[in-house]
Amino acid sequence: MYVAVYAWRVKPGHEARFREAWRRGTQAITRLYGSFGSRLHLASDGRFIGYAEWPDEATWRAAFEAKMVYDDPEARAMFVEALAEKPGELIAEMEVTDDLLTRAGS
Repeated sequence: MYVAVYAWRVKPGHEARFREAWRRGTQAITRLYGSFGSRLHLASDGRFIGYAEWPDEATWRAAFEAKMVYDDPEARAMFVEALAEKPGELIAEMEVTDDLLTRAGS
């Protein structure tokens, strides 16, 4: 498994729209590019941090190079308009070596 971690600063008051756009975009990226989905976190410094899981580096790299374009222009516009700093920052890309993460209720 491969992981990419992103960070975004969102304009004050645009957090809900950003989160909705992120959810819609993530669902589309999962469907179109083969990711395993993502988690969105709010960091103590106010940035949103997205942790996306992929089957392997090649699948992620192909999606990254295609700019992860998806078929929801409204969600994409909401996402971009909510950002205080454009674009978001790719913080890390990593190969998973050991996975002990469990799902809630598992």
